[in-house]
This record gives sequence, structure tokens and C-alpha cells, in this order.
Amino acid sequence: MLRARAKGSKSPSYKRPGKRAAKTAPRSPAKSGMRLCALPPRTIAPLSAAVMSDPIRASAIVISKSKWLNGTVLHYCFFKSGHWRVPKRQARVIRAAFAKWKAIGIGLQFKEVGDLREAEVRIGYSVMDGDSQSAVGPDVLTVPLTKPTTVYGWDLTTEEGHSTALHEIGHVLGMEHEHQNPFAGIKWHEDAVYKSLMGKPNQWTRSETFHNILEKLSPEQTQGSKWDPASIMEYEFEAGLIAEPKRYETQDLTPPGTLSAADRKWMRKWYPPLKKSPDRLHAHRPAVVELAAGKQLNFLIEPVSSRKYRIESNGASDTKLALFEVIEGTPRYVAADDDSGKERNAAIVHKLFKGRQYIVRLRMVHPGPTGEVSLSYA
Repeated sequence: MLRARAKGSKSPSYKRPGKRAAKTAPRSPAKSGMRLCALPPRTIAPLSAAVMSDPIRASAIVISKSKWLNGTVLHYCFFKSGHWRVPKRQARVIRAAFAKWKAIGIGLQFKEVGDLREAEVRIGYSVMDGDSQSAVGPDVLTVPLTKPTTVYGWDLTTEEGHSTALHEIGHVLGMEHEHQNPFAGIKWHEDAVYKSLMGKPNQWTRSETFHNILEKLSPEQTQGSKWDPASIMEYEFEAGLIAEPKRYETQDLTPPGTLSAADRKWMRKWYPPLKKSPDRLHAHRPAVVELAAGKQLNFLIEPVSSRKYRIESNGASDTKLALFEVIEGTPRYVAADDDSGKERNAAIVHKLFKGRQYIVRLRMVHPGPTGEVSLSYA
């Protein structure tokens, strides 16, 4: 039911002249030739030999890079004019999709703002281009401020369109495409896949088809060990393209286009609900705790004087550290550091002001020998 083209670690190119607009009526791929997502070849930042010798640690580091720190407020804004202007009816569907993701009980917050310069997620709409696409997770921060991070290319007011809206936000939250899960056990009729995708409407080259369909994500990029054909991140495929599981040789793979139980489970794992009031972190008084992989600490800082402070973690572990200033009740990003895979600890040096409030978040990517970590500022 989903026709989307998602972009990952590279800034996406949104204009594709000459491509016809996608039709809005939901149709099965067997009947109409469904347009599918096209991620560019993904490059994983190289990790040291010492890190790669520990597959669990390597996987934790790679997966963590595609996720936000829990509690992050993602500000989104619609283009209101120009090529990517979002019509009001389409914007209503996208707002509803953000609400559906929030309703599953995640700790991320979504806040609409009126200025594109204030938004991490900048949303455009263009039936002229006919593509729906999004950068993945924090990769949205690499997209130039004058361009959208997420674009919709067809009517979202249909059943299919509702699914597309949910799917693209899934990418914003850091989710990958399900059919490229290396643990799925999918075997393809490769010649049939190449033939199908080189035809309309996708008209992909062999290289594009390989990178977008046949190539598996690396095990380090993947969470979980099972394929979820009902995931909002799965796409329809016509019968005869998949050799195994055998049933898809004679029937279409048709996900329901809604958030599956596994989608909800994994998002709540990464972004569990937060306590309303974080604990207070005092200067020169380190907080020492044991944290499991994927768990996070959240602290409130109220400095007693205005000066530069050093906020840092300590311990033989991989951590992500971020500082936010509370502005009109909303934490706004200030700075961050990630020591994952490095022989050092995460640290932020920044001027803090007396009378203001700050939130510091520390996420355990992978625990060291003890899982013990400390957080301090001075």
C-alpha cells in the first residue's frame, strides 16, 4: 500500500524532472506496478578492529547512530509556499500520523512550529515530482535548511496515503525498510525482480534494484532477529518475485499499512515514556549508576553561576551525551557528544547561565565490563 522513496545518510535530491505524478488510488502492485522506495547505497562509518571483534558492541553502536536520544522534541514545519508547499488537507493527515506514533507511548515529543529554520523536520509536498521520501533518524540534521527533510508526492487523504504518512515518520524515527532485514529469510527470484523493477513506474537500473531490493542491511544495522511482514516499513511485492517464504510465489505480499505490534514494541523500547520530573544533577557531585544497553539517564541542571562548564561521562562504556536548554517549557538542543567506539569519554563544554534550566541526557550505547557509568558537571 505504500509508495515511498526514502533517503538515508546523504542529503536527498528531491527534484526528478520528467517523472509523472503518482496516482492516488490505492492499487495492488500486481495490477499497477507499485513505485517502491529507493535508498542510495548506505555507508556505515568504519569502526576499529577492536570494536568489530565484538559483534554485540558493533551492532549497538551502528543502530544507536540512527536513533534520537529519548525525550528529544522533534520540531516539524510545513513548507507554506513555493515548490514544496503543503496543502492544508495533506498537512492534516501528516499531523494525525505524528499523533498516532505518539499515542503508542513513546518518549519523543513532536511539536509543530511556523518557521522552517526552527524545525529539525521540514516537510514538503510535490505531486509534480511524484516521490515520497525522508532522511532517516538524525540524518535529517544533514539536509540543508533550505530543503525538506521529508517529502510527500501524492494524495495522503486516501487509505494508501495514510500509510505513507506513517511510513515516512517511521524513517524520521530511525526505522529501516523491513524487506532488507538480513534475518528475514527472504530469497528472491532475482531475474524476475530485475525485470519487474526495470519496467514502469520505477525504471530502475540493475544497480538500483540490487541496492534497494536484493541487498541486505548489515547485521549491525538491524534490531531484532525476525522479519515483520506486517510492519509499516514493509512494502507490497507482486506474487512471483519472492522465492521464499514459498507462499509469496503465488500470492502478493500485502502489509496492512498500519503500525504493527512489532513496530510499537521496538519504538517503545528505544523511546520509552519519561518521568515528568528528571532528577537534579549538582555541580561537583557525580551521579554514579549502572545502566544496561539502550537505557538512558535524564538530569536537570540549574547552574548557580553563569560560566563555562564541562559536562562529562566517565566509565569504560560507549555513551551518547546531549545538552538541552529549557525554553518556554520545551527542551531545545544545545550540543552533543558521542564516544561510541572511541577510547575516550563523552564531554560537552558550554556556557550555562544562572537562572536558566538545562536538561542533560546520557544514553548507554554499550556497557563496559561493569555497566557502571558516572555523569558530572563542574
